[in-house]
Amino acid sequence: MALIALAADKGSPGVTTAAVALSAVWPRRTLLAEADPAGGDLVYRSSASHGGPLNPNSGMLSIAATARRGLAADQLWDHAQTMSGGLDVLVGLGSSEQSAGLIGQWPLLGKAFAQLGDSPHAPADVIADCGRISADGPALELFAHASLVLLVARTTPESIARVRDRALALSARLHGAQRGAAQFGTPLLGVVLVTDPKDSAKVVNQVNDMLVASHSGVRVVGTLAYDPQGADQLAGRRRGRLDKSLLIRSARQVSFDINQQYGTLWAGPAGAPPGTAR
Repeated sequence: MALIALAADKGSPGVTTAAVALSAVWPRRTLLAEADPAGGDLVYRSSASHGGPLNPNSGMLSIAATARRGLAADQLWDHAQTMSGGLDVLVGLGSSEQSAGLIGQWPLLGKAFAQLGDSPHAPADVIADCGRISADGPALELFAHASLVLLVARTTPESIARVRDRALALSARLHGAQRGAAQFGTPLLGVVLVTDPKDSAKVVNQVNDMLVASHSGVRVVGTLAYDPQGADQLAGRRRGRLDKSLLIRSARQVSFDINQQYGTLWAGPAGAPPGTAR
């Protein structure tokens, strides 16, 4: 079992929506972690399983108060909450100012995330929403412990150019300067595109051609449908059959493809049934 980190280079391509959607359809028990140093959104978007709001003080903020004394993987469950629909979540910090409490603790947090899959009590994969990343952002310290880092991007020309450049920079940072090392090093790097389903095959081919030409060793691992209505359903702002939405159907395909391609690298004991949108 594994730590899967999702991040974006710039703008708002939908990292949080992608992380929630993949967590909802993941084939094993999942803990969704809002690990964005700039703060999380789920306390504003989603409700708890009891129908009330999620507690902003239980999650990354409470971990920040205790992690300096050490952090065992199973302790993560002490800070988790259950969202409406059954998905377990570590809610994010309230603001970027609160990230000061986690200075120096990001590698410890990444290690705990990665080790949760080996827990003898409650094993789970961790899907971490790391928000926007920069060259020296603290969330990069999580990546060294991840099995897979996914860069989420829209398909505008400038977004594709940025994700190519970020893939190159991340590969050099995590695997060294040798071109193409991302194909063999850990963490593995991939791109998830948010696009119109009608154009997805064409866009994937175009972006992969660009990534191949850059010698980054990174490839597109899947596409998520640009589906505002499905995103609203996922956030509880709109009623409807979430499991039939384009967003969840495409997330299910991305989840399947990732686990088919990489699953043997992090195979482990099965946990309890995952959350929502089966």
